[in-house]
Amino acid sequence: MPRPIIDPHGGYRDLKAYQLAEIIYDGTVAFTRLYLNKRSRTVDQMVQAGRSGKQNIAEGTRASATSKKTELKLVNVARASLEELLLDYEDFLRQNGFELWGKDHVKAIFIRKLRHKPNRRHQSDQSDPTDPPYNTYKPYIEQKGPENAANTLISLVHQANFLLDQLLRRLEVDFAEKGGFTESLYRVRKQTR
Repeated sequence: MPRPIIDPHGGYRDLKAYQLAEIIYDGTVAFTRLYLNKRSRTVDQMVQAGRSGKQNIAEGTRASATSKKTELKLVNVARASLEELLLDYEDFLRQNGFELWGKDHVKAIFIRKLRHKPNRRHQSDQSDPTDPPYNTYKPYIEQKGPENAANTLISLVHQANFLLDQLLRRLEVDFAEKGGFTESLYRVRKQTR
């Protein structure tokens, strides 16, 4: 059976990188509301960087049907946006005299492990199975102060960036091996002749 001209596409909501990007975006909106001056240009820049990280993963995945090149470009834009956001959080910590948790800091390890807890929610008697994934991190972003919030979000950005780097490598290999939409059209035309 010939390969379809348009490959299956979308499915971004199942990508762990997208799920983390959504949590990062929600956390950034809460962080800027709670800990930054609402008149600061940094608020809009951070929120837009978080939004761009999430939206470009979705847009790239949808565009993959007809342009693997566009998918690669947009996933890379998502990665770059999250890197920009990472620097904003690091700047916030440095400029306010707060500690930046290292990779092996006990709190950074704790935050990384939260993603792997059953149902990915904050463990309490009150947890609701319909809670969105952000609720797992909400107490660490909204209730434990700006230093914990910024470091929590930095930990999440590092995780998302790691996953996006892996995704980009896989997309590059797929493109090199299978080509894109143009190559699919050529194969179909060749088979029908």
